[in-house]
Amino acid sequence: MSLETLLAWLEATPIATTIAENENLFPWIESLHVLALTLVVGSILIVDLRLIGLASRDRDAQQLMDEVLPVTWGAFFLAAMTGLSLFSAKATTYGHNALFLTKLALLALAGLNMALFHLFINRTPLGMGTPRLAARFAGVLSLALWVGVVTCGRWVGFTLR
Repeated sequence: MSLETLLAWLEATPIATTIAENENLFPWIESLHVLALTLVVGSILIVDLRLIGLASRDRDAQQLMDEVLPVTWGAFFLAAMTGLSLFSAKATTYGHNALFLTKLALLALAGLNMALFHLFINRTPLGMGTPRLAARFAGVLSLALWVGVVTCGRWVGFTLR
């Protein structure tokens, strides 16, 4: 099955058709997506700024992550579900949009950065003070990737035909 066939099939599903044809549903889902993404990026910003050593230096880094990351994961789940719903409604359009594909690639890299951080850098608790260079680098990289995700996502709407 070709990519084009898969995208056309997805766009023709009953849920995708309902979202695409209802003049109110797409904007409501999009609003939820933006709110969820704001929570994702905002909570990641809190952690990344701590890792870089620019904020919350008086707080234990591991404790901060333990408190903030459940919010991040909940918001990410909502952002993913709403994003998939929006994608399904315009799959053939989004599937060929360079900025959308770039957004997905940056999102995958942000996930890889997070996985590598938790697998290798955060094996021992970071504690108080300025984290190790590797943790600071992971925080800077995370910030850059999420700025890219948000920027590309914002510009997608301006490039659709």
